[in-house]
Amino acid sequence: MAAADPKAPAGAAAARRLARGCWSAFWDYETPKVIVVKNRRLGVVYRTVQLLILLYFVWYVFIVQKSYQDRETGPESSVITKVKGITLSEHKVWDVEEYVKPPEGGSVFSIITRIEVTPSQTLGTCPESMRVTNATCDSDDDCVAGHLDMLGNGVQTGHCVPYYHGASKTCEVSGWCPVEDGASISQFLGKMAPNFTILIKNSIHYPKFQFSKGNIENGKNGYLKHCTFDEVSHLYCPIFKLGFIVEQAGENFTELAHSGGVIGVIINWDCDLDLAASKCNPKYSFRRLDPKHIPASSGYNFRFAKYYKINGSTTRTLIKAYGIRIDVIVHGQAGKFSLIPTIINLATALTSIGVGSFLCDWILLTFMNKNKVYSHKKFDKMADAPKRGAGPGPGASQDSILTDPRGLAQL
Repeated sequence: MAAADPKAPAGAAAARRLARGCWSAFWDYETPKVIVVKNRRLGVVYRTVQLLILLYFVWYVFIVQKSYQDRETGPESSVITKVKGITLSEHKVWDVEEYVKPPEGGSVFSIITRIEVTPSQTLGTCPESMRVTNATCDSDDDCVAGHLDMLGNGVQTGHCVPYYHGASKTCEVSGWCPVEDGASISQFLGKMAPNFTILIKNSIHYPKFQFSKGNIENGKNGYLKHCTFDEVSHLYCPIFKLGFIVEQAGENFTELAHSGGVIGVIINWDCDLDLAASKCNPKYSFRRLDPKHIPASSGYNFRFAKYYKINGSTTRTLIKAYGIRIDVIVHGQAGKFSLIPTIINLATALTSIGVGSFLCDWILLTFMNKNKVYSHKKFDKMADAPKRGAGPGPGASQDSILTDPRGLAQL
């Protein structure tokens, strides 16, 4: 115990010295020291790095990305659509009121191109569809009265009855009869559908810049009655033929009309508001949105029914409709010169140029033959000059503490 007593004060003194050293170093000031190194290869590396950084900021940051602008993405947008045209099926003439769902003219709508009609359905009992799991039977013992299959068409009655056609039997159900696949009739509406015209009226607004614009030509009465869209000659005539939209999306119209699908009409408003408003124009693109290569989820269809009464009893016609759904998607961005992003990006560019110095310093300190000489010249310490008579000799000054710069010749 007696031998350990002197060590405690010694350890405490070392800790105090370390703390004083850290505190003193915290208040040190560091300033760059300029050293000129006469080395052609190093100079080439230095100027090349600076040139690449300068080109990156001038060409990509300021010219391509236009980082001197304040930007706003996602404009406020409204879309109004209107479809026109008539078509024929095997049994009747179809007009817009029948084949466009919903009829309100919004940004999402469907054009029916094929239907499977189950007419004259009434509430009663009938054979279940063979497509329903466990619906086939051999006797009444295979059917459970009161059983309800959520993917079926009604509640089982417990009877096994002959199917609509063939020798098969299925369990009888209570519901809307006959069931869909037992008596449906297919009709194709796509014969004249490629010539349907679709008006897509779009208006956008960028609230940050108080800028608004639409995609229809201003000041020409009757202009829309005599034009269809053309990217060069009729950019502001947003009337598209359905066949043109499907073709631009890279799809076969007959196949798409038969199985259904979803086509996106993308309108992009990318506006540079430092230029005239006439330079801000919509750009249209078209592509299929549903996964056509996945058999389990390809195609598009929906069902609806038309109800009426015959002799006081409710009757309906069930329609399974296949069609082309159009989704109008609007996006874009607007930019305008602003001082704040300009200053920020200029400061970033000037700071990044210093990367060249950092790289060359690393090369000198690591790979050059005289790296120790360079290290000695680059990192120098200077303390306050001592008072006269208190230093190493009379007349001592700061100049006597500095390293002789002529040693640079060794580099």
